[in-house]
Amino acid sequence: MIRFTAALLAATVLSSVAQAKTLAVAPGADAQERIQTALLDAKPGDVVQLAAGRYELSDGLSLDVDDVTVKGAGPEATVLSFKGQKGAGEGLLITSNRVTVRDLGVEDTKGDGVKSKGSDEISFINLRVEWMGGPNEKNGAYGVYPVSSTNVLIDKVVVKGASDAGIYVGQSKNIIVKNSRAEFNVAGIEIENSMNADVFDNVATHNAGGILVFDLPNLPQMGGHSHRIYRNKVVANDTPNFAPKGNIVASVPTGTGIMIMANKGVHVFENEIDGNQSAGVTLVSYTRKFDDKTYNPLPRDIVVRDNKIGRNGWDPKFDGGAILAKMLGGSVPPVIWDGVTKAEGNSEVVRVRITDGPVLNLQLPAPGALLQAKPVVAKTLGDAQIAEPKPVVLPKRQADLGA
Repeated sequence: MIRFTAALLAATVLSSVAQAKTLAVAPGADAQERIQTALLDAKPGDVVQLAAGRYELSDGLSLDVDDVTVKGAGPEATVLSFKGQKGAGEGLLITSNRVTVRDLGVEDTKGDGVKSKGSDEISFINLRVEWMGGPNEKNGAYGVYPVSSTNVLIDKVVVKGASDAGIYVGQSKNIIVKNSRAEFNVAGIEIENSMNADVFDNVATHNAGGILVFDLPNLPQMGGHSHRIYRNKVVANDTPNFAPKGNIVASVPTGTGIMIMANKGVHVFENEIDGNQSAGVTLVSYTRKFDDKTYNPLPRDIVVRDNKIGRNGWDPKFDGGAILAKMLGGSVPPVIWDGVTKAEGNSEVVRVRITDGPVLNLQLPAPGALLQAKPVVAKTLGDAQIAEPKPVVLPKRQADLGA
């Protein structure tokens, strides 16, 4: 019976693939209706092929069918323009599994650009998401936005102008972000409340902050951990922070290279970090009030090593930064740790190992207690042997896509 069931399942899959078809859509009148109809009519294995041209859309699009590819002719050739979007939702929302979106551009969405929610094996390849008017707090929050998803691949994606994060992965597991570019966003690339992410061979430039790894309280998935941030160019992040007031990223100082907040097991290595006026790498605690008893607000098991660090920290925009810079001869060291090792309700040991000095340890007694800082500068910090997370391995189908 087991053999019969397996054979029947295999036959069903093969039959579905054999019957897979291409649903072609061209620009022109009623493009909104024709694209959405194709997304509704698609069956597993189908390709929704969007021809080259400009599509003027007035509402968001959605896909909830498994095993579908949405494909254009290239991120500059096939352009979905949401400048006339009436609602405030996403450009494209995906709630199904094993979906690939590739080779197209998305412009001027009122909300997020391309979003997946609750998806497994979701792939974003060779996309451009852009707000054409440049940085503006009224732009959509996120460019490419997988949330509550597993096995996430983001490859060859460009995002410009997001009022929160260009490439944002939230509450997800098993993630690769590579070969992508984020510029003129508030945060270039952000990994939040997620587990097992490899972020490498990307460029984060001209954002307020380049790459952020955060963990926040009171979210469905807590305890973000095990990330490798490596071989990225995090340079010249100098765009004034334009996030709407109240957003957590509104507190990210302009000129931040890499910031790690309240996360665990983050290794930052072999990156080029240069031209970030506030700091090259910052390790900080979460400072807002919270009532989540499961939450640890401190960064721990953090390694910063073997990075190529240039000029950073010459005009720090964080609270007290100007005073610190003056005390330290005109600039702050490229790597800064707030130095908090204890938090109420948490007994977990805080370990850091930083070999890319000089390092500024603020030695704060509690998160945000800047008035009690006892700043110390050292060549290196910590000698704990902290194991590097294992490389992220995606399912073969996705690995082949990203090859």
